Amino acid sequence: MSYNKNMEENTNINREEVKQLIDKKGLIGEILSSPDLFGVFGLSEFLDTEDIKYFDDLDIFEENGNIYLNCLIKKKPKLIKSDKGARPEEIIRQLYLIKLIKYYKYPISNIDIERPVQFGREVVKRDDIVVYRDSTQKEEYIIIEVKKPDIKEGIEQLKGYANATGAPLLVLTDGKTTNVLERTDPNLFENLTDLPKYGQTTDDIRNEKLTYQMLEVSNDLRQLVQDLENTILANAGVNPFDEIFKLIYAKLYDEIVTPRNEDRKFKVTSRSNQEHLEVIKDLFEKAKKQWGEGVFKNFETIDIPVNVIIPAISMLQKYRIYNGNFQVIDEAFEYLITSDSKGEKGQYFTPRFVIDMCVKMLNPKQDEYMIDTAAGSCGFPVHTMQYVNEHEINESNYGEDTRESQKGYAQEHLYAIDFDPRATKISKAVMLIAGDGKTNVVNANTLDPVIWSNDTKAILNNRLLPIEDHQQNEENKKNFYYFDFDLVMTNPPFAGDVNGQILYKYELGRSENGKVKNKISRDILFIERNLNFLKPGGRMAIVLPQGTLNNTSLEQIRNFITKKAKILAVISLGVNTFKPHTGTKTSVLFLQKWSKDEKPLSNYSIFMAVSQKSGKNNSGDYDYIKEENGDYRLDSSGNRIYNTDLMEIAEKFIEWGKKEKFNFL
Repeated sequence: MSYNKNMEENTNINREEVKQLIDKKGLIGEILSSPDLFGVFGLSEFLDTEDIKYFDDLDIFEENGNIYLNCLIKKKPKLIKSDKGARPEEIIRQLYLIKLIKYYKYPISNIDIERPVQFGREVVKRDDIVVYRDSTQKEEYIIIEVKKPDIKEGIEQLKGYANATGAPLLVLTDGKTTNVLERTDPNLFENLTDLPKYGQTTDDIRNEKLTYQMLEVSNDLRQLVQDLENTILANAGVNPFDEIFKLIYAKLYDEIVTPRNEDRKFKVTSRSNQEHLEVIKDLFEKAKKQWGEGVFKNFETIDIPVNVIIPAISMLQKYRIYNGNFQVIDEAFEYLITSDSKGEKGQYFTPRFVIDMCVKMLNPKQDEYMIDTAAGSCGFPVHTMQYVNEHEINESNYGEDTRESQKGYAQEHLYAIDFDPRATKISKAVMLIAGDGKTNVVNANTLDPVIWSNDTKAILNNRLLPIEDHQQNEENKKNFYYFDFDLVMTNPPFAGDVNGQILYKYELGRSENGKVKNKISRDILFIERNLNFLKPGGRMAIVLPQGTLNNTSLEQIRNFITKKAKILAVISLGVNTFKPHTGTKTSVLFLQKWSKDEKPLSNYSIFMAVSQKSGKNNSGDYDYIKEENGDYRLDSSGNRIYNTDLMEIAEKFIEWGKKEKFNFL
């Protein structure tokens, strides 16, 4: 039987006659193109249960090279793939219709699709699915918009439908992620953890127990934070960075401290707005008390207006922010620092795979002291901590004392400095949670210790380099110029020049004839400053613009470096590494400071490598490895694996370094 127009008019199609039952999942995979496989096709909204077999219920078939799907509502085939293209969103729509009917128990007589939506005098849109209050289909109750997988747009369009139809409930789904919103005010929407089933109320959903195990891991925390800023806090008269940071801090406390099998406190219930605000304020005060030293002032509290506290809570409540390796926290906090606070100074957060390469190549030990002098969100210290915990301070070596030993290491051996107070606040938060109560993160200008606060000096005082000459030692205690760190790992700001009196303190601030320069690039001063943070024999990894290493006009800098340290390796990073913030070509320079007894060598081997896989695409989005079936490859913690060759380069360096008999490998 061939397909023709009359088939669309026939509501009693002989399915066995028209359907060529071939591999349905293969057809679906073809239409969805490159899905994120989880379960079947990454469509985690439609995982089979004992009673519901979603893909078995899909009436999909192939006819004359085209693929059709029988619509549950219209009872007629819909063309979903031909030589002119595919309509993957139709599959999502039919699957969600199955869920509405079989899981949420809405009568099919209450459901329609593609009903016109009138905006003013014009009908300009058709909703994907509409659920009515009853079978008369007079009053819209739920408007549902479906998208093909990975399409994030649609929330604003859906809100427009709510304004046009008066429907109180909205759903946006791509089959992997579903957002359920309730319109609580003409311009305010609350995110619900689930859609009410037929006969339930939204208060029934709010009052359902929400345990830690039920929290979802968000695949796009950047979008979540941006949505929170743009849709809730943009017009609330508060500083979005400060308030989002406080909310995340309160939520982290709830996730970590509240017993995992108990109901979350950071959630929307049937309480009043004011009661919700008091609960979140209480969580924040407890978080401040446990982890707030140096992060928040005593008087700081949640300043979100009472009328938007419920929508703000609702956007975060169902997601899990905390996990064991801090990748999720990294992302959440990184996106809180906007381009105008970091990018304009030429300082960007370092991709975590670059950090992991540096840590692996320098091989930190538990008795060594490490500092990042331009710390951002504290990526280098946190990943150093993870590396040492994995290789040394683990249960095999420490048994029941493991956690206390890990805390002791984090609190005593890891240091960080950053000039941006917001970055410092984030760094302190990360390290406080990691070290459970104490941190060595300071807000200071690394290049100018003269203006350091007494608190900064008190934290770094114990790491001053002991100098045999008494007078020089006393001067160093006063000036805070030379330190005895074993490791420096950092990505200093590139943009901007430094001028003025500060240049008199730096050898690189002068020309070779001894004359003080008018100005010098900030990253060049960081090279000298970081070498002075290192003890003799100490190791360093520093991200630099590639021009610093190969520009003929910068020979003085290269001569300075080789006089002070042995160049271990130079790794050229891909041009996309720091996109979308900058396309500056960068390299990582690895050094080991000459020891007291060593004379600088003029001829020795240096490990050189060029990364061919940057871990990002041309737009600056992270690029992940996929299996042949389209599934993302995951590590042991369940995180996606970046498509980069930097760890392979690190392995090659270690293999080479052992042959060179490096004393730290």
